[in-house]
Amino acid sequence: MKPEEGLTRPVHSGSCLCGQVRYELTSDIKSTSHCHCSMCRKAHGAAFATYASVLKEAHSFTGGSQLLASYASSTEVTRTFCSVCGSPMLWHSKGEFADWVSFPLATLDTPYTPPKQRHIHLASRAPWFQIEHGWPQSDAY
Repeated sequence: MKPEEGLTRPVHSGSCLCGQVRYELTSDIKSTSHCHCSMCRKAHGAAFATYASVLKEAHSFTGGSQLLASYASSTEVTRTFCSVCGSPMLWHSKGEFADWVSFPLATLDTPYTPPKQRHIHLASRAPWFQIEHGWPQSDAY
């Protein structure tokens, strides 16, 4: 068997702001959402957080995992971030999507253009953020 056979090569890689926490994705990215819920807004300090999702087994931290910290932002969701620079690194749910992890798209170091995007949890969006006509929207997740 050749050395390359049997190995899954990363499709994408990413890192935190300080560069100490790094991750790889070994599958295609499935879903891209701009989440307007109050928890995502506070975690990112922005009008919304842009997350993409992959199956849990397709995401692995390849450096700096000892620097990761976690916070249970609700009974269903745990958010993981770099304890040095504070960059959000992923969130996962115990509920319906327990087999998936979502990571901030802005942490990717490799180029990626989502084929489809949607805005979710608009009912709790920041009142000062205006949704442009024609943006894909959904209040369901």
